[in-house]
Amino acid sequence: MIGLFFLVIFWLALVLFYLYCSWKLFEKAGREGWEGIIPIYNLYVMIRFVGKPGWWLILFIIPFVNFIFLIWTYNMLSKSFGKDEGFTIGLVLLGAIFFPILALGSARYIGPYGDSAAFQSYQQQHSFDLDKGKFSS
Repeated sequence: MIGLFFLVIFWLALVLFYLYCSWKLFEKAGREGWEGIIPIYNLYVMIRFVGKPGWWLILFIIPFVNFIFLIWTYNMLSKSFGKDEGFTIGLVLLGAIFFPILALGSARYIGPYGDSAAFQSYQQQHSFDLDKGKFSS
């Protein structure tokens, strides 16, 4: 019986931690933190801040199609925070680890990946110079 109590406490602590991470991730993206903790609405808002239209939410209802669009959305999310495809793979396969890294780490929201002009402009301004071994700003 006492083991069940500790299991429930551990589960509640994890839920609160991931709600906090979601709150912080949305704040980093320039949104209100509470938008990250409301089911379905948080997915709609995420779709919007990664640069895709809100009707994409409908695609998440269609079986099998939803997996493709979820991975695509995760890729745009990682790109929106300046991460690469390797981080996208981490979000897909080890989301319980990589979402807190994205939310609580040093990653900054650089704009929607769906807006290729804004993303390319950022990439040009913050390119990595191999000769100097540092980012140029």
